[in-house]
Amino acid sequence: MSTPALQRRLGTFDATVIGLGSMVGAGVFAAFAPAAAAASSGLLIGLALAAVVAWCNATSSAQLAARYPRSGGTYVYGRERLGPWWGFVAGWGFVVGKTASCAAMALTAAAYLVPVAWQRPVAVLAVVLVTGVNLAGVTRTARLTRVLVALVLLALAAILLTAAVRGPLQPADLTGPSGVYGILQAAGLLFFAFAGYARVATLGEEVRDPARTIPRAITLALTGAVVVYAAVGVVLLLVLGPERLARSTAPLAEVLPPGAAWVAAVGGALASLGALLGLVAGVGRTVLAMARESDLPGPLAAVHPRRSVPHRAEIAVALIVVVLVSTVDLRGVIGFSSFGVLLYYFVANLAAVGQPAAERRYPHAFQLLGMVGCAVLAATLPWTSVVVGVGVVAVGVGYRWVRRRTG
Repeated sequence: MSTPALQRRLGTFDATVIGLGSMVGAGVFAAFAPAAAAASSGLLIGLALAAVVAWCNATSSAQLAARYPRSGGTYVYGRERLGPWWGFVAGWGFVVGKTASCAAMALTAAAYLVPVAWQRPVAVLAVVLVTGVNLAGVTRTARLTRVLVALVLLALAAILLTAAVRGPLQPADLTGPSGVYGILQAAGLLFFAFAGYARVATLGEEVRDPARTIPRAITLALTGAVVVYAAVGVVLLLVLGPERLARSTAPLAEVLPPGAAWVAAVGGALASLGALLGLVAGVGRTVLAMARESDLPGPLAAVHPRRSVPHRAEIAVALIVVVLVSTVDLRGVIGFSSFGVLLYYFVANLAAVGQPAAERRYPHAFQLLGMVGCAVLAATLPWTSVVVGVGVVAVGVGYRWVRRRTG
């Protein structure tokens, strides 16, 4: 009897939409204020820097995914090219950081929709519903993501057009002045917004013609996200100004007339749900890959015989997220999540550097620039994010060492 396996059901369009839905998530509604606090109007330089580093990382991911079209993303690439420990560090950082992001997205969606007293129950309900969609099959995930992405883009277009027409637009130096450290910190925080293209790579076993589809989908999704974030950043700076933007808790709502603030609320809720949908799917596939190699408990490697999804892995992720949203508020984890993702892509770039010429699609310079960019942005994040990130990696290394010694 054959073991159930994931099925290749996604084409370029669906893979692109899943990546875009993961990037045009709550970050577009939440990341600009802390970035402005770090870099003032220089946040646009930070955004450009984050986009360059993301592009370098994307080329590495695309090149590796074409060679290793399996679930797990950089966890698989690190193991194959660098060794089991490198893969584990990347996978562990991704799973822990993005599980925390799942909780943050669920709580953010609830915060847009209901009063404080109802936010935790609604966040739990959001996790349950999203997990149910993912468990129904990857094509269901893709269909719902299409709807959510379309609605979010419509909401953003309405917000930006209304803000630009309503004004008043404030003449501003959109590129500074800001200190280098502040710009680097803003870039690290805004990198959180671009991390969603990893979802395409983690679905490597579920796309058709992966050598062609994955690189195209990653490039298209990242390009679309950069355009959206650049437009939002420019409008927010021109309408609110850097000082007001830095103090704002809901900048996209502030640029609207009082009676229209609900558009930003609905858009923020839908964006958060879209990001949550992609996150649960991506984390579940990475857990599946780690369980296959006994870096996580073996039963989590199961694939549902009819729906072809890693059902145990996704249910386990959902249960942990439910516990988190029921007990703690993780909406401030942008820095921590960025640290984990920057570590993840540092490993991806390092793995891509060593690929032979026959597998190479992009120059070495892209991977080297990506490595340096990831290291610099991680080091310049808020110190609390760096300390927590290093601590999480240390816990993971200790867990694997004990597991290997006792297993």
